Amino acid sequence: MNSAIQPAALAHAPATSRSKVLLHDSFRAAITLKGIDGILEAIGGAILWFVKPSALSHISLKFLELDLPFDRHEFIITHLYRATEHLADGGKHFASIYLLAHGLIKAVLVAALWFDALWAYPATIGVFGVFCVYQVHRFMHTHSIALLLITFFDLLIIWLTWREYRDQKAIRHK
Repeated sequence: MNSAIQPAALAHAPATSRSKVLLHDSFRAAITLKGIDGILEAIGGAILWFVKPSALSHISLKFLELDLPFDRHEFIITHLYRATEHLADGGKHFASIYLLAHGLIKAVLVAALWFDALWAYPATIGVFGVFCVYQVHRFMHTHSIALLLITFFDLLIIWLTWREYRDQKAIRHK
């Protein structure tokens, strides 16, 4: 693993060293967020597998009955209810398997990146590239701003992973 440069040493380091450390730290922070997201997705997928669709609809109806600080017919609430109806119509197993697989893939890749496994860098770039293509495809149908933001974050992670991979290869070939 890389040894981190201490903050006191950074003050006297050249600008290129500071930018490399900043990029490395940004990479670690970004993949950590993706790893946490992956674990939460996998847990959500596992829970979804065991929850009955009628229970999901019941939960969403109870949520709609709450005295929320915004209009009940607001965009988000309407979509939440429609999503639970879709799950009740048979999309539950697909959503569960998708969340489990998507989450576990991310978690495994992040763990490998944290241990600087060289194979994980190109694998992450490829997998997140596929995720981006799928997300753009879904965006064309849903026009979800959240999906667009996730895609931009994934593109940032791809770029940071590519830079980190380049640096790791250079370190190992010295």
